[in-house]
Amino acid sequence: MGVRQCQVCEEVQSKYKCPICLIPYCSLACFKKHKEVPCSKPSISEAKLVPVVIPERPLQVDKQDWLLQKKQYELLASSDQIRDALRDEKLREIICKIDCSTNGYDELEKAMEGGSFREFADKILSFLG
Repeated sequence: MGVRQCQVCEEVQSKYKCPICLIPYCSLACFKKHKEVPCSKPSISEAKLVPVVIPERPLQVDKQDWLLQKKQYELLASSDQIRDALRDEKLREIICKIDCSTNGYDELEKAMEGGSFREFADKILSFLG
């Protein structure tokens, strides 16, 4: 993660973030100065998406054509429908459970029995189809 500058004094590296609006600040004095004007939680459209660093691990696929190409990833990433679906915390938990499982195929089978994950998978396939 990169070094962030204090957005209050704009002089030193920040060590903290406001618990409400997430603005980086460096000290108690800067935090107090920031709180002189009430802040609010940023809306989803205002919030910047933070890139997630995913540790490298070997891919285990039965067929190479199961892997997505860069253009397919870009198509999914630019889809408002896919991004809206991923705002659902329950869906994200299901995806993480599949991804973190030692037996992903079994977790995927279980997830496909539920309505929300199946709908999400169908949405993805319709974009890639």
